[in-house]
Amino acid sequence: MNSSAPRRSALPAALVLCGSLALTACGSSGTGAPAATGPVTVAGVSISADPALHDALPDAVKKSGRVRVATDVPYAPFEMYATEGGKEMTGLDHDLGQALGAKLGVRFEFTAQKFDGIVPALQAGKYDAAISAITDNKEREQVVDFVDYSVSGSGILVAKGNPQKITTLDDLCGHPVAVQSATNQQKLLDKHQDTCRELDRGAVDVQTFPKDSDAQLALRSGKVVADVLTKPAAGWTAKTADDGAAFEVVDDPAALGGYNASPNGIAVAKNLPQLTDAVQKAVQALIDDGSLAKIYDKYGVASIAVKQAAKNGAVD
Repeated sequence: MNSSAPRRSALPAALVLCGSLALTACGSSGTGAPAATGPVTVAGVSISADPALHDALPDAVKKSGRVRVATDVPYAPFEMYATEGGKEMTGLDHDLGQALGAKLGVRFEFTAQKFDGIVPALQAGKYDAAISAITDNKEREQVVDFVDYSVSGSGILVAKGNPQKITTLDDLCGHPVAVQSATNQQKLLDKHQDTCRELDRGAVDVQTFPKDSDAQLALRSGKVVADVLTKPAAGWTAKTADDGAAFEVVDDPAALGGYNASPNGIAVAKNLPQLTDAVQKAVQALIDDGSLAKIYDKYGVASIAVKQAAKNGAVD
């Protein structure tokens, strides 16, 4: 998503507290998770099991009462730890897993796994699924199935109030803009220079930083008019920095999920097609009743929501 690698760059280990979430929505490290025997509260929404969806699960999952889920922590706002140094998980993906478990009437047990080992572990049968902001692409679809639940790309973070009235990438032409070095966002700005020249607005003054936290400091100090980073990270930063008083995100109507957006999917082992189908129907149910939108909104990323839980929806 952010780096030149398929999925992510090094983001700061942002932390949140579970607040008013019920226990099953607060997090687990893969052991001792409570069974979803009744309604579960996730992001303020009460979610109950759908008997038909539970019956559609593979027999092995129904017998064990659990879905073994791999995730790579931290990657805010998708994956985080509830407390620094703790093991309890939280974040958008974890909340999604708890909501899916409640809807399907089983536990979604999350276990931390290094990102580059997730797909091999699914293939080896160590896990049934993975929820970890994984980009759904054609290469990965050869070895796992995906249920897409969001679409995200690069976003624009500006100072609160948007003093320069930035609305699109074109408005960055002729201005100093911060970006983390060696990322897809830097490539995006470099590529946009041709458009700036065509518009005769002057080139973007691209200022690179080792970490996005450094880019944010440049934006805070007024040295740049914007910071370009992944849109989910931008949304989370805008929501949490100074309790929402420092920044805001530009929502370009032509790219609500972000520029060069790609789908993020729940990866499911190829030998569990019944689980893929049940998860797809459960995600769609959460979309249709508005529950998933509440989860996105909790993390400041409502714009990355999808209307259809597509199966293997990669377009590349």
